[in-house]
Amino acid sequence: MRTLCASTLIGEFFVIGFAGLVATQMTGLSEVTIWTVSGIGMLLSLLLCGMLTRPGGVQLGWALQAALIAAGFVVPTMFFLGAVFAALWWASVHFGRKIDEAKARWAAQSEAAGEAAGRPA
Repeated sequence: MRTLCASTLIGEFFVIGFAGLVATQMTGLSEVTIWTVSGIGMLLSLLLCGMLTRPGGVQLGWALQAALIAAGFVVPTMFFLGAVFAALWWASVHFGRKIDEAKARWAAQSEAAGEAAGRPA
């Protein structure tokens, strides 16, 4: 799960940065405000890559997805991109867990086969 989710978060890092560039041209907000908010979002996406296996990491990822969608109120394209990344996040979590379960089953079967053949695990 970690690899898929981290890939999604890295993609979001770039999208948040590009959205900041667009927001500086489209809105009347100050550049300091735009880059503070964008920088926090970009930093959070990078930090979440390392927090995915910790308790609450996936939930914080969902909070980031909600923030990306909410960014559509500043840059309207972010409604669409936020929804796309929320779908990617769901797929990363859902299929990543299935992959982790399959790897655990395969490792258990390999270990059992090794013990049955008389080899130490």
